[in-house]
Amino acid sequence: MSKIKILPENISNKIAAGEIVERPASVVKELIENSLDADSTRIIIEIEQGGRSLIRVSDNGAGMGRDDALLAIERYATSKIFTDADLFSIKTLGFRGEALPSIAAVSRFTLETRDETSESGTRVIIEGGRLKDVSEIGAPKGTLINVSQLFFNMPARRKFLKSVSTEMSHIADTVSNIALSRTDVGFRLVHNEKTVKNWTPVSDPFDRVADVLGKDTQSELYPVAFADESISISGWIASPRISRASSKGIYVYVNSRLVRDRIIQHALFEGYSGRLMKGHFPVAVLFLKLPADQVDVNVHPAKNEVRFAQQNRIHRAVANAVSEALTHAEQPGCVRSPSQKFHFSTPECKNEIFAAFSSQEVKEARDIERDIPNRTEVQHAVAEKQAAQAEQTAIWEKKSFGDLNIIGQFHGTYILCESAESLILIDQHAAHERIFFEKLKQQYQQGQKAGQSLLIPEIVELGYSEAEAIEKFLPYLEEAGFEIEAFGGNTVVVKSVPALLGQGEIKSLILQLAEKMTEFDSASELEKAIAECLMLTACHGAVRANQQLSPEQIRTLLRQLDECENPFYCPHGRPVRINWTLRWIEKSFKRTE
Repeated sequence: MSKIKILPENISNKIAAGEIVERPASVVKELIENSLDADSTRIIIEIEQGGRSLIRVSDNGAGMGRDDALLAIERYATSKIFTDADLFSIKTLGFRGEALPSIAAVSRFTLETRDETSESGTRVIIEGGRLKDVSEIGAPKGTLINVSQLFFNMPARRKFLKSVSTEMSHIADTVSNIALSRTDVGFRLVHNEKTVKNWTPVSDPFDRVADVLGKDTQSELYPVAFADESISISGWIASPRISRASSKGIYVYVNSRLVRDRIIQHALFEGYSGRLMKGHFPVAVLFLKLPADQVDVNVHPAKNEVRFAQQNRIHRAVANAVSEALTHAEQPGCVRSPSQKFHFSTPECKNEIFAAFSSQEVKEARDIERDIPNRTEVQHAVAEKQAAQAEQTAIWEKKSFGDLNIIGQFHGTYILCESAESLILIDQHAAHERIFFEKLKQQYQQGQKAGQSLLIPEIVELGYSEAEAIEKFLPYLEEAGFEIEAFGGNTVVVKSVPALLGQGEIKSLILQLAEKMTEFDSASELEKAIAECLMLTACHGAVRANQQLSPEQIRTLLRQLDECENPFYCPHGRPVRINWTLRWIEKSFKRTE
């Protein structure tokens, strides 16, 4: 008897659904994309209980006749693919097997639709993938889809859904992500009969970008524009002063499709080179347009990853476009107008410079390689250096920062010190961050609400998920010295902050705190969430790079380091100091063997 069997259709449908329907937000994404492909100009998304009870998406698009409505729920039925070539030149948001039958397989599903040629509409009812009823109804032109009791026939899958607020946060992010790229379409998101957000169509895309990213960022956005014979890049990037603790503020669209792509993200960072602190992420909205046959969108079931035919070219174009936009904005006397577009392309001379620079780097690397007698000697030298560092660490641990002789500052960023045995460089930001973190941690553990009222309360506009996260952690933020209150919609007002923080970059800190809090969902992660909150607060309160310190300030900082439990690393794990022994330095200068 054969061990291999063909799976029943209901099981294969559930497997297929598992690839596409990860959570309620996945359903919302697929249904909205279908509405956009149907040329809708108004889309309403109604949600109940974070999508667990109901997801309803209605539009005023082309709609379908009875025959098409029945075909739309068949697996592999599509109006968007006709030949093999179409698979590798997809111009719509739809195809990867089409989602409707997968969604219908794991829910109680109702489709109501009418096209402009029909006098009446069609209603199709499916439960768990089984067709229950098809009827003629009165309906406006367009399509309405009800998805209720998601995963009702897959209890194991349903129990893995997160809380209502978390699932709703994912849905809100999904809708806002799509709304960013389709400024010509109106979107309304409703949760439990309450409007969460209403995006009206806008003529200037910048208005939608400012709405999604927050009004507070609009004065810090720089336009990006690039074009050559086959690639165009447009959008906006934020000043390096507006950064995030994660990549959530990066929105990349390829032919109007939101994607996650390491090539583009790496290029974005390269464009910001030298402008961002380590561990910080830029805020950017980039739209790439290129021929459909130059990008494969059929890589991932959820259609959120792509593969480029010419990756290096895309990387170079994005990096250059971002760098040029930042350089332009940083010019003395430059008047920024975020909604004003400017265009440039990479001149040939710049390509020649890059090529020459790369060749020089290769030449220098080869010269260095020739100067090294053999690998064994290199390994021996490395081992010697490591031994010297270990020896120095043992010596160092018997000393204190306060005993060091201060030489001065280097680049306004590193404190130069010396002891009898070595030369020491101290990262002033990392050092102060460690001091600040341990003081905040001690105050929190001792229940000291060392808050300081702001002279003028700070109003901060957040995204839906960030506002939900902040609200969830408000009691613990209060224990840390913050006083934050809801101010209507997704806006909060900050009335006090930890006294150690002062009156500095409050808005930026709250934005980063809120974003970080979205990563934590359950009470079991509370300790991590609080630690992250204290670390971010310490980072914002610490002295910055390129900040001149007086000898008295340096001496105070070194003495405070001696009081820390772990003075050698900042809260994020970066070293506070590095040191070179006199023996190693003299050997490097060939003064000794």
